[in-house]
Amino acid sequence: MTKFQDKILENELAVTCEAGPPKGTDIGELLEELDEIGYLVDAFNVTDQQSSVMRVGSLAVSHRIKETGHETVYQLTCRDRNRIALQSDLLSADVLGLENVLALTGDYTTLGDHPHAKPVFDLDSPQLLAVIRDLNDGVDMENNDLKGTTNLFPGAAVNPGADPVEPQVHKAKMKANLGAKFFQSQAVYDPRLFKEFMEKLREAKVEVPVLVGILPLKSPGMARFMNQNIAGAYVPEEVIDELDGSSDTLKKSLEICSRVINQTVGCCEGVHLMPMGWETHVPEILEKSGLA
Repeated sequence: MTKFQDKILENELAVTCEAGPPKGTDIGELLEELDEIGYLVDAFNVTDQQSSVMRVGSLAVSHRIKETGHETVYQLTCRDRNRIALQSDLLSADVLGLENVLALTGDYTTLGDHPHAKPVFDLDSPQLLAVIRDLNDGVDMENNDLKGTTNLFPGAAVNPGADPVEPQVHKAKMKANLGAKFFQSQAVYDPRLFKEFMEKLREAKVEVPVLVGILPLKSPGMARFMNQNIAGAYVPEEVIDELDGSSDTLKKSLEICSRVINQTVGCCEGVHLMPMGWETHVPEILEKSGLA
């Protein structure tokens, strides 16, 4: 059992950090950046063609990161693969020693750099969790026996900023019942809303550990774009005004991240950082929030 899994199962505070593979085969710089901050996080969450932009695959990058001595959470989306490919990739992940998997449905292809790509969506994330459960039990989707079972530790995403939030709570309960061992949330900027979401989860008897999502805002324009174009994203106007009124956007953005962490870690089980190219600032975020 990995250290990350130990923390999740013991409800200890866990810290994960998103790692975005590059568009190309040169991953040396990425590995160096992650190695520099690896002592601060329990696992690197390797994105799978994030925002439908074609990049080197999460399976290969997760394996290379693990070879450097760091734990990973291998992201797998349903957008680009049918059920045969999804099951095959999960078997491959296990063969490569990758245990932690984040099951995602995936962004639609029109959002990315290949808008004419044909999406698959043969399964969705709850169904993918059911697949992982079955593979761990030694059978595939057609109930055929496996020669060697998987030992995968599945997680899923939740969206505390959805309006209304009740369908998200229902979906989280479904994912928990299908075997999700941990949840990583979408970006949070309103601690009050996040706390209300956590209360609703517990009222619904969803006891799966949740890691609050932290995504630095690089500009007021980015915040407004998220509010207008990303489903479930909610950046309060007062946060946008803070960025607008600051002479140092970077400093203010990191301050906002640390503040959200400080105001939310008391009601959840960890932090999921999404630095989006600001990996070098992860230590400062965690130091300001007292988690370094």
